[in-house]
Amino acid sequence: MSDTSIVFRTNPNAPEVICGGVDITNAIRDPRITERVSEFSAMGEVRKILLELQRKIIETAKVGIVVEGRDIGTVVAPDAELKIYLHADISARALRRERELIESNMVKKVGSTDDVAAALESRDLVDSTRKISPLMQSSEAIEIDSTNLNLDETVQQVWKLLQNRNLLGLPVIAVIGRPNVGKSTLINRFIGSREAIIEDNPGVTRDRVSYEAEWNGRRFVITDTGGWEATPEGIAVKITAAAEDAIAQSDMVIFVVDGQVGAVDEDDALVTVLRKSKKKIMLVANKIDNEKDEAYAYGLWNLGLGEPHFVSALHGRGSGDLLDILVSQLPEVGQSQIDDGYRRVAIVGRPNVGKSSLLNALAGSQRALVDDAEGTTRDPIDELIELGDRTWRFIDTAGLRRRAHQASGTDYYAMLRTERAIDNAEIVVMMIDASVQITEQDLRIITMVEQSGKALVIGMNKWDLVDEDRRVVLDKEIDRNFDQVEWAERVNLAAKTGWHKDRLPIALERALESWEKRIPTAKLNAFLGTMVGSTPPPVRGGKQPKILFATQAGIQPPKFVIFATDFLEASYRRFIERKLREEFGFPGTPVQVAVRVRDRE
Repeated sequence: MSDTSIVFRTNPNAPEVICGGVDITNAIRDPRITERVSEFSAMGEVRKILLELQRKIIETAKVGIVVEGRDIGTVVAPDAELKIYLHADISARALRRERELIESNMVKKVGSTDDVAAALESRDLVDSTRKISPLMQSSEAIEIDSTNLNLDETVQQVWKLLQNRNLLGLPVIAVIGRPNVGKSTLINRFIGSREAIIEDNPGVTRDRVSYEAEWNGRRFVITDTGGWEATPEGIAVKITAAAEDAIAQSDMVIFVVDGQVGAVDEDDALVTVLRKSKKKIMLVANKIDNEKDEAYAYGLWNLGLGEPHFVSALHGRGSGDLLDILVSQLPEVGQSQIDDGYRRVAIVGRPNVGKSSLLNALAGSQRALVDDAEGTTRDPIDELIELGDRTWRFIDTAGLRRRAHQASGTDYYAMLRTERAIDNAEIVVMMIDASVQITEQDLRIITMVEQSGKALVIGMNKWDLVDEDRRVVLDKEIDRNFDQVEWAERVNLAAKTGWHKDRLPIALERALESWEKRIPTAKLNAFLGTMVGSTPPPVRGGKQPKILFATQAGIQPPKFVIFATDFLEASYRRFIERKLREEFGFPGTPVQVAVRVRDRE
């Protein structure tokens, strides 16, 4: 059975179950199958295989997933964000089952309603008393009694629970306009903080960047974009393409026009693009500080997009009224999906080392802007990418050029965003340009990642440009400069061509496994006893500290506490860490070793 292929196609309009290449969707509803379901599902080997299959389906779901079954909430998915125990009076269930059998034409004679009810009760008894994965209500489950509810009413109750738990996809709003019309300032006004990077210079926003916002209890995602241009040149071509991609992936578009200037030819050209998108458009005239400005901006009606909404993003004038109208027109559920457990990866490194190229190679699209000019990524941008059997949330960050106190303007704020991206990540991919000498800035970034306590994979990029002589020199540079992170996973790759990109998910999985590894206390202390027996701690102040025992205090990263009769020298703590790695592995993660001195009586 373990070799049998089982595929579920979950199109709600035509769900299918394919077993061994055969469509069994209708066959498994046959009453003869139903009668024996409990018998087979109680078999240990059957249950084990099905459990693995169910969990894999849940784990690999790209967005939220709804699953049902008699032990879903207690055994299959005990950590589910929402559990519902759906039940109904036995007579109501019998009537529904009877109707289903008649409509399916699977049996010539259904039997009486009492017979159907008796069969259901018999199965309930078997399922609730079996030893393996019995039917039982999870203590965390919310009960819904559907006895007097039709299907639509039952679904509505579930829907409300999903809304209350914020588990539905959030609607997405794309903010579009020419360069320097105030898009990022407007977004900062909406979200109440200086998240979007702003300066007076056109083109400061280059990538599309998304933020979560809330107004009057309605949550949504708002996407900042670079300035759209009708005839772009150079990197503006990619900025404009990214803006149009944001339009395509949105539920609604805010078209921002400079109300002081009025509509120009480029705005007219953008209107044509917006109309082709068939998205709901809200026209916003920015930089409207008074009624005189409003009178001038009424000419924007000529764009043919309906009433212009007047705001001053810089001073806040009209922003509350705009948000009221905005949330009233949002769809209940949108294309964005709230973070739902994807493993978070931050890609960091100096400018122009290939961070965005790696992201694009993994995603298979020109998601992040790539140009030979340094610093073409300013904001962290997220991408959900399926690699291997897992979906990852990748964050491509701005290149860190200098120390925080030396940075200014846009680079300073981008640096803050990058530091926060590392803080919010679980694992960091540090990109190094292997074709050139390791720099002081590389070392600063490595130190920042090390101090964060996150799992680490070092991506040696541009490996296709590294000849044999450079490899010898590079190995020496790594030995000399990266000794504090010699535990990091390392992948040699060429992001532009995608060479060896398939090795990255293997390294990520290995590093994450180490980052969350826990060593049983008995095993840990057995190792410690052997280690101390062969290499006891050095004498301190004329007395030799005695190690009493150890425990693992935490994970992410692994944290160990050594209980001793006196402090242990830093060199001996490093020795303990090295021996822990030799014994238990821990590739790709820092390991923290602390010493706690036992109080003397």
